[in-house]
Amino acid sequence: MVGAFLFAIFFSQIEKANGLPSGPSTDTFKTSSVLRVAVVGDTGIGKRAYHPGFLAVQKAMRDMLPEVLLHLGDFVYQPEFLPDRCKPEHIREIKETLVAPYPFRLFVPGDNDLPPHKSKPKASGCWDLIDPLDTTFDEHPSVNTGPGPFEGTRVIGNTFFAILNNYPWKDPTAWLGPRIEEARRKGYWIILSVHEPAVTTAWFLDKRDAELKQINALNPDLVFSGNQHSYERFHAMVPVEEGKFGVMKSESGNYRKGDGVIYIVSGGGGATFKPFADMQNFQKRTAPDDVFQALASRALMNHFITLDISKESLKGTVWRVCTEDDPDDEWNPKWKAHKKFWNSIPLECDGKSPGTSVYETFNLHKD
Repeated sequence: MVGAFLFAIFFSQIEKANGLPSGPSTDTFKTSSVLRVAVVGDTGIGKRAYHPGFLAVQKAMRDMLPEVLLHLGDFVYQPEFLPDRCKPEHIREIKETLVAPYPFRLFVPGDNDLPPHKSKPKASGCWDLIDPLDTTFDEHPSVNTGPGPFEGTRVIGNTFFAILNNYPWKDPTAWLGPRIEEARRKGYWIILSVHEPAVTTAWFLDKRDAELKQINALNPDLVFSGNQHSYERFHAMVPVEEGKFGVMKSESGNYRKGDGVIYIVSGGGGATFKPFADMQNFQKRTAPDDVFQALASRALMNHFITLDISKESLKGTVWRVCTEDDPDDEWNPKWKAHKKFWNSIPLECDGKSPGTSVYETFNLHKD
């Protein structure tokens, strides 16, 4: 509580001086032995989500006192078609819950955050107001091509973060590759984030010869995505040839840095849960066998992830957040709850007491 109070004072001073919140210098954390990062995606702001789940998740995250919040996109789920503006109450809630408690904020643009259009009529159009609330990227002049809109990198402590944009997706190798090589020479952990997953069993779109191949070639340690309203963790992946990849499995969740790229989908911040395609018997979007062979775990649940990052190790903890079941309220955590497939599809919190608990852990360590 003392830490949260000091953070509030700090941000109040900055807002008065500059009109916008801004994180402290990266140097603040250079002497710290462990950097704590909270990771969340697809939050429940707006009437088209599960707001009780969001409130429980953001409170549990705040209680962990992380220095960094990494949000994987889709902040707002408003119900109207083609809204002409972003509702001010959505931005107020974002400032209170996803900005003020965190010294550093790294925000990924989601499709529901961008301006609405014919093929995405319920997008909120809030990104222009959300984007200024995150932490600025590091300056990194380049004589060649630079990052696209809403993309960039930031070094915090012993970790190099890169934010990528799906809209539209462009191969980031030309501008991001040299930065990653520099970060690797300095011994940093390398974490990439993009809204739509390059690999998923939730709603499969084959990106193995596009995004997955391009990202794997950059050889980051972790890749986080949202978009799918679920949790998925894949074993470390190493590409071996076109359209195929090798997998370094670990039943314990312990990996060495260099074993491969670990992909994690974290979309349980408050959006309604959509069953995995195979659970719906929707064959067209069911992932092929090689993708399932790479899958380590998955669940439908409200959740967030904490990363405790030191120079030699990175520990990930996945926190399951179960809410009080109130049959009389207006909220339902299930997407299209009337669908018959829900009769045979459980949620991770079914039968569990309300509260926050560890779902699983994973670890990366250097030799």
